[in-house]
Amino acid sequence: MKVIAFVRKEQGTGASRRLRNAGQTPGIVYGGSDAPVNISLDHNALYHALKKETFHSSILDLEIDGKVQKVLLRDFQVHAYKQLVLHADFQRVDAKQAIHVKVPLHFINAEIAPAVKLHGAIISHVLAELEITCLPADLPEFVEVDLTNIEVGHSIHLADLKLPKGVSAVSQENLTVATASIPAGKVEAEAEAAAAPAAATPAAPAADKK
Repeated sequence: MKVIAFVRKEQGTGASRRLRNAGQTPGIVYGGSDAPVNISLDHNALYHALKKETFHSSILDLEIDGKVQKVLLRDFQVHAYKQLVLHADFQRVDAKQAIHVKVPLHFINAEIAPAVKLHGAIISHVLAELEITCLPADLPEFVEVDLTNIEVGHSIHLADLKLPKGVSAVSQENLTVATASIPAGKVEAEAEAAAAPAAATPAAPAADKK
């Protein structure tokens, strides 16, 4: 994905306010051997790009005054109640140096999992994203979590995930990624339904004495 930016010479709160009023968003690009550079970006283009999942977990081509460099989106700030991006931070990446980045988890095959198909269980997503380390060229847009074999009362853990080649999880703990459980209300309803026929069965009449 490509991002167009321009060098921002004016600094300070007043300059940033004027920039935003003109439809621009202030930002900065840092990292690598070059000095940090203050930049400005088209607000509407940035606002819509931020809605795309891949924009947050992909190597971006940042073009500043005609020169392109590889970067990652590292942070951004939005207004508390307005649809306004206040600032964006980008970090330069080196093709030969590993990066740490959070990527989204995509959960697949829940509908055919035994827990769901046979028992109507609910799959709870404990994690929504995973922090990984890899070279920039190996960065995946997302990591899949296959729920095909999950049973009721069981969980998917970090060790169960098949990470792409060249990708490692940053965490050394075997984190819980997803769980399968029967909703409490459904368990109670099934218990009541099972007990109802027994309670409704009339007692057998006593034999008449002759």
